[in-house]
Amino acid sequence: MAGSSTVLEDSSLLSRLDRALVPLERFFALLSGLAVFVLMCLAVYSVTGRKFFNAPLPGYVDLIEAAMPFIAFLGIAYVQRNGGHIRMDIVVGSLKGRALWLFELISTLLILLLIVMLVWGSWAHFDRSFDLSRPLWSRDSSIDIGLPIWPSKLVVPVAFAVLVLRLLLQIWGYGRALVLGLDRPVAVPLIQSIEEQARAEAEALEEDA
Repeated sequence: MAGSSTVLEDSSLLSRLDRALVPLERFFALLSGLAVFVLMCLAVYSVTGRKFFNAPLPGYVDLIEAAMPFIAFLGIAYVQRNGGHIRMDIVVGSLKGRALWLFELISTLLILLLIVMLVWGSWAHFDRSFDLSRPLWSRDSSIDIGLPIWPSKLVVPVAFAVLVLRLLLQIWGYGRALVLGLDRPVAVPLIQSIEEQARAEAEALEEDA
């Protein structure tokens, strides 16, 4: 989303399920951040070795390729929960009430359909690479240092499976808001106005102080 958003909570089953999924999403997002940090450290090591010792890190390109799925996909459900994905809000921002929830419901259903197909395809891609009877359980490996590729391939369907759970909860939330005519439903990201953003930032500063 283009603007900031917030996710409301209450004592309902939907909200409890929403909160139960958050720790897993945060853990995956943490792993994604750690992958970025490790890759940065490897870059420093490789550049330093090349510059001063004429000995760059062997297989650095292979390591980058292996880390990319961790960086790109593990945090995707966490960002979806918080409404952080980029989209155009020109039309959506003008909608209110049931019209807004209907639009959100349809768009989330379409996303879910796409992600389910991606889970199926990415799992098949992993399955072609994984073999318990082979060394390092791998049918294929990277070109330079022979790094097994299946762990990177496994990350994709796992991350997308968590995203499927998040999308199902949001579909429930948007559908509930549509049927009941709710103004501020739980378990879905609500776009904040400029005033709400400023108020939230001021409250955060007061808590820190």
